[in-house]
This record gives sequence, structure tokens and C-alpha cells, in this order.
Amino acid sequence: MIGEDVKTVQFGWPLGMPLVRKMGRDLWETRITLPQRIARVLFAVVDAKMILLHGFIKKSQATPQADLDLARDRLRQLQSS
Repeated sequence: MIGEDVKTVQFGWPLGMPLVRKMGRDLWETRITLPQRIARVLFAVVDAKMILLHGFIKKSQATPQADLDLARDRLRQLQSS
């Protein structure tokens, strides 16, 4: 299921809610509903390519700050290389 939703975003870009939500400058979230859980994949689009930065299972309503920080750090590393 996660792969299918990521593929939908990859080939349908740009997309919006309910599948994709902007999380900040150059940072997006794919919203994935699983049978018993909710998953998120944070990504960026660089040179027309979808770069997956971080994926996690949501355990609270808000996106955990640690998960956002990790994705932002990876995005900065990507942009500086």
C-alpha cells in the first residue's frame, strides 16, 4: 500500500490533499492509511524527481517534531551536495 501511494504521487505530481500535504519549504508529506495504522512518507521534489527522505508510522495526531527534523536535515544534506 505504501509503495502504491508513493507511486501515485510520483507519477501524478503535483497532487494535493488528501494524499499530499506541504510540510514546509521544499518538504512534502504523503499521507497513507493502512488497515490498522497511519503512515507518512516525507519527501522533496528535486529536478523533477521525488526524493523520499523519511517514512514512519504515526502514533499521534500531530507529526512528531523529531521526524520533521530528520527529514529537514536530510533535505539540507541533499541540497548541499
